[in-house]
Amino acid sequence: MTEKVAIVTGAARGIGAATAVRLAADGMAVAVLDLEEGACAATVDAITGKGGRALAVGADVSKTEQVQKAVERVADELGAPTILVNNAGVIRDNLLFKMADEDWDTVLGVHLRGAFLMSRATQKYMVEQRYGRIVNLSSSSALGNRGQVNYSAAKAGMQGFTKTLAIELGPFGVTANAVAPGFIVSDMTAATAARMKMSFEDFQQAAASQIPVRRVGQVEDVAHTISFLVSDGAGFVSGQVIYVAGGPLC
Repeated sequence: MTEKVAIVTGAARGIGAATAVRLAADGMAVAVLDLEEGACAATVDAITGKGGRALAVGADVSKTEQVQKAVERVADELGAPTILVNNAGVIRDNLLFKMADEDWDTVLGVHLRGAFLMSRATQKYMVEQRYGRIVNLSSSSALGNRGQVNYSAAKAGMQGFTKTLAIELGPFGVTANAVAPGFIVSDMTAATAARMKMSFEDFQQAAASQIPVRRVGQVEDVAHTISFLVSDGAGFVSGQVIYVAGGPLC
């Protein structure tokens, strides 16, 4: 089989890093993309140390020119990308009446504009090869979460974006799905705990008590789900939002 090439954004740490490592273990060459190329070194080393192929790429996903150059570099150095995981994200949490314009713009820019620019830049390679997989990271916050009006809006928008991609790109052999994690141990949830003036350990315990499986999620839980969605076996799964949250959400 020809080696598939994947791009994972926001892959310097957290869910993105775990996903990049998992896709490399699945036999893919992986472009590890984050805001600063140097920040990707640990993820790249984790992949190459096990014999995989990886490329560190620095780019701001909310900037058109940077995205275009990054995707072209991946195509030149690794091969045509046919798998894209739009994971890059930031939080700027605050209550609505305290939220600054730039906090709204930054979160919507990185999440939604970033996913749009990355998907637009990579889809041409997928369409040319009549094969592609796009996975967008949504969140349980898409259902609403106090203090996250910007993040919730971005993650809800990601779900509509995903369903439209599935409709438009499906005829060309490209699927698009969204993964919506619940509580995952990460820098972001640690930051939320700090905002709430709780220790991260207490925050996790409180969250686990409300989750049916009685534990919080790990980044590997999300990476496993993404691994399935980008596989050949998921070719008839498209336009779906899968909550990785330890129980049903409504």
